[in-house]
Amino acid sequence: MTILTSDPSADTERTAAAVPRTHGRLQRAWGHFFAVIYEPLMQATEKGGNAARRAAVLAHARGTVVELGAGTGLNLSYYPPDVELVLTEPEPPMARRLLGRLAQSGRQAPVLQAPADRIPLPDSSVDTVVCTLVLCTVPDLDATLTEIRRLLRPDGQLLFIEHVAAEPGSRLRRWQDRLERPWRRLAHGCHTNRDTEYALRNAGFALAEIHHGQMEAELLLRPLTWGTANPAAA
Repeated sequence: MTILTSDPSADTERTAAAVPRTHGRLQRAWGHFFAVIYEPLMQATEKGGNAARRAAVLAHARGTVVELGAGTGLNLSYYPPDVELVLTEPEPPMARRLLGRLAQSGRQAPVLQAPADRIPLPDSSVDTVVCTLVLCTVPDLDATLTEIRRLLRPDGQLLFIEHVAAEPGSRLRRWQDRLERPWRRLAHGCHTNRDTEYALRNAGFALAEIHHGQMEAELLLRPLTWGTANPAAA
């Protein structure tokens, strides 16, 4: 785990580039390219409605907030001003762009380069965990949800926006299943067919608020769910 500075006076390019790299050369090259094209690829989706969903969901953030897989920082402008923000991003190319946006935003927040299932924070130390289009990419969804429960205080909350698997037996679901492996390689770890709502319940979360809809300007990843989940009492 590496802590990257959010000080606007810091050399963010040099700092982010110094993060240890564990991918092969081809994976690193694709990771750099994917970080460059991510926001252009998402532009139509964001303008079509996802930016408004981010604003609505993140308005509920409170207290100490940990965002998993903060990417290029698309959520930064939607957080309430009084939250204590901690950002995580495991990929160096994304972290570099995140640092730049963080400096421009005027917010102060540490950026932890750590995987979503191993966040270096104490048990029950977080009020809000945020995942937006992230749970589709984590290598181990169950381990990540277990880690989120560990981080959250008993009255904490998970705020999420995630694309999910289509209805079983549907034409779209068949295509999601067929293309899951090549899409995952192309889209830097994104799984097309995760049943995230089931995984949340199975991990011991109570879905306090849940919405279903469609992600604009997307085909394979169109089914979408968003809302709030709380760690259920043991």
